[in-house]
Amino acid sequence: MLGRPNVPGCGLFAALDANFGTWTSGKDRCAGERLVVTVINAWAALAGCRAASRTLGYDYPRCRAWFPTVIQSVFAFLFGYFCGAISFGLILTRAAGTTDLRAIGSGNIGATNVLRTGRKDLAALTLLLDLLKGTVAVLIIAYFAPGDAKLFAALGAFLGHLFPVWIGFKGGKGVATFLGCLLAIAWLAGLAFGIVWLAVAFFTRYSSVAALAASALTPIVLMIMGQSGAALMFGLMAILLWVKHRANISRLAAGTESRIGTA
Repeated sequence: MLGRPNVPGCGLFAALDANFGTWTSGKDRCAGERLVVTVINAWAALAGCRAASRTLGYDYPRCRAWFPTVIQSVFAFLFGYFCGAISFGLILTRAAGTTDLRAIGSGNIGATNVLRTGRKDLAALTLLLDLLKGTVAVLIIAYFAPGDAKLFAALGAFLGHLFPVWIGFKGGKGVATFLGCLLAIAWLAGLAFGIVWLAVAFFTRYSSVAALAASALTPIVLMIMGQSGAALMFGLMAILLWVKHRANISRLAAGTESRIGTA
């Protein structure tokens, strides 16, 4: 076994040796010992205790590569969430002095409900900003942390819009933010989303049906493009989007869903 490291704070390893005895290869350790090794080496990687990691017989480079990836993903998710949690519909209508969105129509904070205030300009701006907050969150993370961290930023932004902490986790349905994130991840898939939405909306006159159809096809398009990780993430997001549209689905089944261009 290698000598114990002469690093401040690494005296902990001597105590572990005294309790567990000599460390053997990973395949011979019990599950409990492997857990201890993993946790300690995560700490060792953060503290820079390379010698400590070698003493425990664990691959420091692998630990060093893995741990920052987790940190990046968590940070990306949180950054995306707080971007997505900015409720532009509520902010814009309050600034304009209109009725509280949560007290009219569906009570939703999205562009469709903003339109019910009679302000088409505010509805269009809300739609644009809800889309851009997803795009911007993903692009910023992609710039500073190349790799799959951007997918966690997309999920965070989407969940932030659906469940914003500032207003009791009662947010919008996520269509614009879904599209904004998708454009940042794979703009061709975002273009396909837009084409499907427009086609379905044209033939059915139902905005909700268009959104449901476009979101359902998104994971398939991403798989065809060879982006399996993105397909999985947007598949999860599509399921959540469908769940948020459950009232629309019920109205569609009952024949009471409003069509585009009607009150």
